[in-house]
Amino acid sequence: MIRPIMKDPIFLAQKSAPAAPEDLPVARDLLDTLEAHREGCVGMAANMIGVAKCIIAFDNGGEYMVMFNPEIVKASEPYGAEEGCLSLAGTRQAKRYRSIKVRYQTEAFQVRLKTFTGWTAQIIQHEIDHCHGILI
Repeated sequence: MIRPIMKDPIFLAQKSAPAAPEDLPVARDLLDTLEAHREGCVGMAANMIGVAKCIIAFDNGGEYMVMFNPEIVKASEPYGAEEGCLSLAGTRQAKRYRSIKVRYQTEAFQVRLKTFTGWTAQIIQHEIDHCHGILI
């Protein structure tokens, strides 16, 4: 189900709770909403659709990927980026890393560890910031 985009900065600034198997429908809604906004959006966190759970969805080289409870365990090569967000007007500066290693859970709640680089790494960092209540 496509959900409206949350724009309340007070809600978005709250840290999201860990996701659990009963949150799988939220992930489906997140993917549906991301797909509906594909022209101007490459990633979303669950709080962007009004659900304060640690779930992100993003474009991973042309294919959508969902992560539950993602955390960056290693980051290298910092750089400055300018980013926009569907939930906020305008663009802002952000510190990002060219390479990140992420520990996350799949839709079957199996733990995975994967390294991402470049644009995909930047998208993931932005969405993980959302999970932590960090607004760019």
